[in-house]
Amino acid sequence: MDASLAFPLLIALIGVALFFDFLNGLHDAANSIATIVSTRVLRPQYAVAWAAFFNFIAFLFFGLHVAETLGTGIIDASVIDPRVIFAALIGAISWNIITWIYGIPSSSSHALIGGLVGAGVAKAGGGALVFSGLFKTTAAIVLSPFTGFILALFLILAVSWLFVRYSPFQVDGVFRVMQFISASMYSLGHGGNDAQKTMGIIAVLLYSQGMLGDEFYVPFWVVITCQSVLALGTLFGGWRIVHTMGSKITKLNPMQGFCAETGGAITLFAATYLGIPVSTTHTITGAIIGVGAARRVSAVRWGLASNIVTAWILTLPAAAAISALTYWVTGLFG
Repeated sequence: MDASLAFPLLIALIGVALFFDFLNGLHDAANSIATIVSTRVLRPQYAVAWAAFFNFIAFLFFGLHVAETLGTGIIDASVIDPRVIFAALIGAISWNIITWIYGIPSSSSHALIGGLVGAGVAKAGGGALVFSGLFKTTAAIVLSPFTGFILALFLILAVSWLFVRYSPFQVDGVFRVMQFISASMYSLGHGGNDAQKTMGIIAVLLYSQGMLGDEFYVPFWVVITCQSVLALGTLFGGWRIVHTMGSKITKLNPMQGFCAETGGAITLFAATYLGIPVSTTHTITGAIIGVGAARRVSAVRWGLASNIVTAWILTLPAAAAISALTYWVTGLFG
C-alpha cells in the first residue's frame, strides 16, 4: 500500500473503531442504568450521567487483560490488516444497529468477536482462529449470565433474610441509597470490560502497521480515548433497551435492583481480571432474571427472555456473516 494512503486509512479505521465504541456505550447504557431507572431511584438523564462518569474512570481500577485478549487472542495477529479490521467493525456495528432498532439487548462484545472471526476466516480460513481464546470467550456466553443469575438469586435470598424484621418502607429506603453503590459498581465493570474491546482492536491495528514495535501493548492515548468515547455513548442512552431490561423482563423494586446490579458487577469484575471479554448485556439480563425468579417463577416473562437468548445465539454467526461478506465486497474494490 502506498505510504501516502496508509496513514489516512489508518486514521479512518480508528474513527470507525471509535464509532463502534460510541455505539457500544449507546447500546449498552441500559445495562448500567436499567434497574436504577426502572426502580425510580434516579431520573434517566441523571442516571446516564452517573453511569458515564463511572464508565470513564474504570481504567483506573482494571488492567488491560481484556484488550490483550481481543488484540491477540481471537484471531492470529499476523492475519490482521486494515481490511480485516474494517470488515470486523462493519459486522459488529451493523448487528448493533439492527438490534438497537428493535430494542433487543444483544451483545456488542460478541458482535465484535463474531466480526473478527468472520473477517479472519474470510481472509485465511480456520487457521486464523486462536481456539484457546475463542473457547474462553464463547464459554462466557453461557457462564456470564448463569453466574449473574446465581449470584443475584443468592443475594436476594440473603438480603431478604437479613431484612425480614424490617418494614417494606424501611427496606425500600435503605436500598434506594444502596442502589447508587451497586449501579456505580456495575458501571465500573461495564467500562472496565467493554472499553477494552475497542482498545484491543485499535492496538492490534497499530501493531499490524508496525507502529508499536515488536511487542504488542495498548498505548495510553488509546486507553483514555476509548474510555471517553464509551462514556459519551452512555450519555446518549439506549432508551429502547432500557425499557426492555428495566421493566419488560420482570418488575423490580430497589432491593431487587441492588441485588441484580451487585451480582452482575461481581461477575464483570472477575471476568475483567481474568481477561475474558464477556457480555455486560448477558450478565445483567441473567441477574435480573435471577431476582425475578427468586420472587416467583411466573414473575419472569420467559417468552421475552427466550427471545433475548435467541438473539444472543444469533449474534456471533450473524456478525461473522456480515463481516465475511464485507471482507469479500471490499476485495472487489481493492
